[in-house]
Amino acid sequence: MAQLLHQFSDWYLSVLGQGGYWLIAGLMALESTFIPIPSEVIIPPAAYLAHTQGEFSLGSIILAGTVGSWIGASFMYWASRWAGRPVVVRLGPYVGLGIAKLELAEAWSARFGSAGVLFSRLLPVIRHLIGIPAGILRLDFRWYALATLAGSLLWTSVLAWLGETVGRHPELIAGSLHRFFALVAAIGLVLALLYYFFVQRPAADAHDSGA
Repeated sequence: MAQLLHQFSDWYLSVLGQGGYWLIAGLMALESTFIPIPSEVIIPPAAYLAHTQGEFSLGSIILAGTVGSWIGASFMYWASRWAGRPVVVRLGPYVGLGIAKLELAEAWSARFGSAGVLFSRLLPVIRHLIGIPAGILRLDFRWYALATLAGSLLWTSVLAWLGETVGRHPELIAGSLHRFFALVAAIGLVLALLYYFFVQRPAADAHDSGA
């Protein structure tokens, strides 16, 4: 997986100048589906270039990332709503969506509704899946769309800030590389803890109580 991410990063940086905001929006749309493209390797490099080379506008990067995320999440919502749960259960394993992940996302969505959609945009795993149970459960798309926009805007802004910060402080990826990796590791740990305490455990409890 690390090798694949490295290859993707090399390709992304080589075509980012030509693809521009359309490429950012397109990749963020894919990231909001079942395609495993981490947003962490899309937004920060673009924000870094925006600060160091003036090639992009930071605000436009955030806008492109937010709109792209919304498009991908909206597609997942409507595709799941149209297909229905039986089709999702049957086809899910082919795209890495097993029944356990689906039930977890369903329990989260049923318990927290639109507020859960907004918060889920900040968390690993559930961020990519939330549109599926939302569509299956037929949550009001207007609230789902607003929550997705707000959550995507917040998450994209955080990633853009991280990329710009590295651009302002190049020592983070130069002489003090270990500090940068420590920062990334700390953020990853915080997100993992948030995911466990606010997604996995509550959703499991809701599933057990409903069983």
